[in-house]
Amino acid sequence: MSTRTLISPAQLSRPRGKRLYWVTFAAVVAVFTLVFLGPLYWLVSSGFKDAQEVIQTPPTLVPGSFEPENYSRAWEVMDLASLLFNTLYYAFGALAFQLVFDVAAAYSLSKLRPVLGKAILGMMLATLMIPATVLVVPQYLTVLDVPIIERNLLNSPWAIWLPSVTNAFNIFLLKRFFDSIPKELLDAASMDGARPMRILWSIVLPISRPILGVVSIFAVVGVWKDFLWPMLTLPDPTKQTLNVGIYSLSNGVPVNVLIAALTIASIPTLLIFLVFQRNIMSGLTAGGLKG
Repeated sequence: MSTRTLISPAQLSRPRGKRLYWVTFAAVVAVFTLVFLGPLYWLVSSGFKDAQEVIQTPPTLVPGSFEPENYSRAWEVMDLASLLFNTLYYAFGALAFQLVFDVAAAYSLSKLRPVLGKAILGMMLATLMIPATVLVVPQYLTVLDVPIIERNLLNSPWAIWLPSVTNAFNIFLLKRFFDSIPKELLDAASMDGARPMRILWSIVLPISRPILGVVSIFAVVGVWKDFLWPMLTLPDPTKQTLNVGIYSLSNGVPVNVLIAALTIASIPTLLIFLVFQRNIMSGLTAGGLKG
């Protein structure tokens, strides 16, 4: 059976149908490009304007006063180098913990099949239905006085790392990918004397590079864009993340310098998306088919 489309091949082969198709296609692409790139262009261009031009009405499409020194002022005045280092430290620390614990959890649920494994997975997925804001208070009280060890984790990286370790969505993605790995491959390794840990390290992880890349991107971006939790658990200005630090130092800073700082803060995540966008799509669809 031929694939059904909005325009039949016969209509598309006619000059009028072909013109209509390309006009519609160009209009849709232009609209979506404007919707997605418009705010980004306004953010970058406003960083080059002076303070008066930024707030004037109607706004100017092209900066009338070109001031690239706004970005250097934002870097120095708001101490973005220190904030950037803190954010990278928290993000890659959370990534390391997530890769270790989430991979172990997903592998055990998928291949080791523990008792009540399906019930455990179901309870994990049920936590995705709970809004994140509902968990802020109990998580904060836990970090304020950790049970058993009775430690206060405020102003420490553990306050960021520990709540991000058990990510139910990442565990589900990893488990779905591990389920798609042929059982015969793992059985052959087991017959050769490989232990479960050896199978995970030598066979499963090399095959799982696409989904590990996706989980890594989610982990880094999740910490990078978070605002409320770092603001509550990192009150020390020298240990704050990029988003919280810019918010804390925004009082008394000209609006054009503040916008320049926000532009700098958004560059790393944009670069991550542009560089790894193929990995994101291939990793999300890698476990869709068995075999």
